[in-house]
Amino acid sequence: MNDDLQAAAGRLADALIARGQTLAVAESSSGGLISAALLAVPGASAYFQGGAVVYTAKARMALLDLPREAVAGLRSASEPYALLLARTVRENLGATWGLSETGAAGPTGNPYGDAAGHTCLAISGPLEMATTLKTGMSDRASNMDAFALAALELLAGALAR
Repeated sequence: MNDDLQAAAGRLADALIARGQTLAVAESSSGGLISAALLAVPGASAYFQGGAVVYTAKARMALLDLPREAVAGLRSASEPYALLLARTVRENLGATWGLSETGAAGPTGNPYGDAAGHTCLAISGPLEMATTLKTGMSDRASNMDAFALAALELLAGALAR
């Protein structure tokens, strides 16, 4: 885990603890890095409710209890899909906030036509928002780090409002 990711997780943890708020994570192409960064912060049990790596449709159904019908008409690696993941993980785990990531880490794009380095991030809670990040890189590990960092910064930005 890189230093930027660790520092961002520490700042986010401090903000969540100060507010008495909790977080649940659903991530895909970041492969668990978001959750790992948050859990690396001492005292994570005060704010981290849990997380799931929903890399496949089977994982999404089993871990989030989101059947095919719930995602009908939604494309993976899209902002509406990311919002659905964030809402669902928040609701399922009873957290204040849900944070999600879904994209294409690389080295190639996804079946939907998104290039490597494309991800959609979302938060759901007292505020909802989604955004798309395009790194322009094809390096899988670098994209995973960038996706995880961007997800943490998205929620940190919302908490700073």
